[in-house]
Amino acid sequence: MSLPVRSGWKRMQEESKRRLYKACDELFPQLVKTLQEIVSIPSVEGKPALDEPFGNAVAKALRAALQTAESLGFKTDYGSGHVGYAQLGAQADYVAALGHLDVVPEGKGWVHDPYGGIIDETNNCMYGRGVLDNKGPILSCLFAMKAISQAQLPQRHAIRILFGTNEETGFRDIPVYLDKERPPVAGFTPDCKYPVVYGERGRLKLRLLYHGADQGVFFAFLNSYFLSGDRTGKELHIDCHDQEFGTLQMGGFRMIQEQGCPGFEVSIQYPACCSKIDLLASIRECLIADVELIELLHYAPVRFAKDSRLIHTLQTAYEEVTGMDGTPVTTSGGTYAKVMPNIVPFGPSFPNQKGIAHLPDEWMSLKDLKTNMKIYALALAMLADTAEF
Repeated sequence: MSLPVRSGWKRMQEESKRRLYKACDELFPQLVKTLQEIVSIPSVEGKPALDEPFGNAVAKALRAALQTAESLGFKTDYGSGHVGYAQLGAQADYVAALGHLDVVPEGKGWVHDPYGGIIDETNNCMYGRGVLDNKGPILSCLFAMKAISQAQLPQRHAIRILFGTNEETGFRDIPVYLDKERPPVAGFTPDCKYPVVYGERGRLKLRLLYHGADQGVFFAFLNSYFLSGDRTGKELHIDCHDQEFGTLQMGGFRMIQEQGCPGFEVSIQYPACCSKIDLLASIRECLIADVELIELLHYAPVRFAKDSRLIHTLQTAYEEVTGMDGTPVTTSGGTYAKVMPNIVPFGPSFPNQKGIAHLPDEWMSLKDLKTNMKIYALALAMLADTAEF
């Protein structure tokens, strides 16, 4: 359902917002303490075990988050260790925030303890793997839901905070969840950037295997069609561009060896004006003899109408809390929005905040953490009180 741009939207009463923000301020110290505790768990994917599909450390982080949710008074579900959740309200339909508790390995080059959750008083920032990606944001959603409960705001829909466990290494958690649970009627993943993201590029990962005798011919082919040029796919006749999503980009190049055959892998991020069928057809026309093309994975582009009720609501929440321009944007990244229906990326990074996640000394300022909490509290409250999407 579309809405006139910025007009006719039912804004929350000022008194309701005052109670909501007051509750956020009161709960914030507990959020900080909880984040430090869960950052201390090195929840990198490990060896699977019973009820621990992505390893003990990831399961430990999920159990810790759900234990906190229970202490806050919420109904919880472990979800067989794939996607756990905390819920406010008993309605059948629910709105949701979907984040993840798994992290990438800490890597080298840290000044601060990667699992210390240390707060540097000189800049009021917390450091640790997962502080930004994505433990801080999804826990801020959990405490935002508690603020909604404390403020006693109306709900037409239940609210769920969904704790994913396999975002970093394959999205294998979401299909298991959707086999047992209906998807949210609306929601967001706090795992990208602000303002609200209404579209994501598609992602296509391919492998090329060479079965011929002259490997030099294969390497020359790779150099001519993939490794040289500006990596927009021009040589393969797949270069495409649209005003909203930008230009197709190739990357993630990797040489491999499979059963004695040399191979090459490439990831293609493409705008919504392209299609997988056309991309594969163009690439096949350029292949030399004895090259096998294998599709490893594909996620279609995500695109919501910029004036849809979901986008409009999140834009409103962002603008009301920050006072900044919330014009919806697109992203070249890939989030849970690729695999969970009815959600879009929304935060946590503010404009000009780049190059933090996955790097040494991952950080998030306490000021940004609290601002996120208030944005998410207002957004979830407004979504939960929306009659139709």
